[in-house]
Amino acid sequence: MGNRGPAAGTGGRPRKARIDKTAEGKAVRIIEPPDMPAGVDIPEPRVYLSEDQRDGKPTFADEIYNETWAWLSKFHCEHLVSQTLVEQFSMAASRWIQTERAITAFGFLGKHPTTGEPITSPFVSMNINFSKLTNNLWQQIYGVVRENAAEDYSGRTPKDDVMERLLTMGRA
Repeated sequence: MGNRGPAAGTGGRPRKARIDKTAEGKAVRIIEPPDMPAGVDIPEPRVYLSEDQRDGKPTFADEIYNETWAWLSKFHCEHLVSQTLVEQFSMAASRWIQTERAITAFGFLGKHPTTGEPITSPFVSMNINFSKLTNNLWQQIYGVVRENAAEDYSGRTPKDDVMERLLTMGRA
């Protein structure tokens, strides 16, 4: 049997964003946030997001977490995204940055442990995997905002800030 159609959940017409539906005058079901205690803006990130790496350098996962949560709050979508998803994105993005640093420090090539021949650094494949994971998790978060934000959601995002960290990591 061959492949038949798009992957599950990806077929059909893409959903319209809430802001587009309201602009067209269509009725939109609004999900009300659960009652939140007063003064609680950002849930505390779990401890592992702020632990230092083995070399003593910070992971920045807690900063990415706070930036992402603040961005979600800006569009009143923080109640629609689980804290675990934001934590997973933050950790994956910080690991992506960590593997970029390792590639910068050690290069693209490594030495085979038994033959001594040059091989591709294992950090390269780890970097690719963390990059894919970060993008996948970000698409989940961004999709929730795109479908539910009552305001224009374009502009800088926490993912842009992760890219900025990657580009400036050698200078910091």
